[in-house]
Amino acid sequence: MNSHCPSDPTAPVDASFLPGPVLLLGAPGVGKGTQAQLLVTKYGIPQISTGDLLRANKARGTELGLKAQAIMSSGQLVPDAIVNEMVLERLREKDVQRGYILDGYPRTLDQADFLDETIADPAFLPRLPVIAISIVAAYDQLLQRITGRRICATCKSIYNVYTNPPKVDGVCDCEGAPLSQRSDDTEPVFIERMKTFEEQTAPVIAHYRALGRFEEADGNQGVEAVNAAVETALFHLRNGRSG
Repeated sequence: MNSHCPSDPTAPVDASFLPGPVLLLGAPGVGKGTQAQLLVTKYGIPQISTGDLLRANKARGTELGLKAQAIMSSGQLVPDAIVNEMVLERLREKDVQRGYILDGYPRTLDQADFLDETIADPAFLPRLPVIAISIVAAYDQLLQRITGRRICATCKSIYNVYTNPPKVDGVCDCEGAPLSQRSDDTEPVFIERMKTFEEQTAPVIAHYRALGRFEEADGNQGVEAVNAAVETALFHLRNGRSG
């Protein structure tokens, strides 16, 4: 099968290691989503995304969802108190007992403090503190990954004109369908997203670094090598300083 075409590999769940709560950080284009899914598959733990929690609460028409919807409809950001409460509810579910991957939370220092205090309560399994791993890559490489990205609308295969081009320019190898570029995969949008990312994550990184629960993983590599770097950081933090 062509390497571009999507596949559905399954990996056995690794039950020999307790990953605990992991905050995975990464700039736009660094491949954080791919790495999160690899950890989810390997360890059989859920990924907790504040975006998913907001959508789920809105869809179910919960009190928190209705409050959040009213705030977002007025063009405002959902306050920490509501986001924290949604996360708190999610952490009471049984599938988090071995750990979970945090995506987009904690986004502020107040959220990080709330999370640390909450899961310090023995009632919350797996009774391990949050560790934070930031996947870092060179700015120029991130820019190429974003602006070079092309997607097949039919099979969702993803190409990159710089590093992973199709056999025929602008055409999917699998479907023969035309490839398209997302409207936000442009340099001006990327620059703004990077500024926002750096502003939001700097205090959170400083928080976990000060606690000795932060490491970086080299993202200037292929998917497997980055995964190995993330795993190394995970084992080091969990078995070394924060276990």
